[in-house]
Amino acid sequence: MPLLPRAFPLRRPVEELRAFAAALCGERSADANQFYRHYGVSHESWHVQKTPTGPWVIAVTVVDNPEEAASRYASASEEFHAWFKAQVLSLTGVDPHTTPLGPPTTRVFVWSAMPANDRVTKNAMAS
Repeated sequence: MPLLPRAFPLRRPVEELRAFAAALCGERSADANQFYRHYGVSHESWHVQKTPTGPWVIAVTVVDNPEEAASRYASASEEFHAWFKAQVLSLTGVDPHTTPLGPPTTRVFVWSAMPANDRVTKNAMAS
């Protein structure tokens, strides 16, 4: 499954982001579970990074088909989806209607562990 990392500038206090996350884990958890499954998301995590220019939210999502999910998300108007998108816009200034996957990212490096047998085989093939 594709890994979708994004970074969003945080325009509101971190406490408001925490309140949004608390709502997703609390009173809106059933809606959140349905929302993520609707778009083929199997994992999402958010991380706040403090920078000299202010905090950023780094979101990491594992999703079946990012492009297909993005077009459905951008046009979604169900109550929870609209509420979620309004929270993203308010907190970050990024409009999910026009940039549903968030600000564009480009992968510049990747490393992953391979099982020991694969490492030996691949190294043997390279020589």
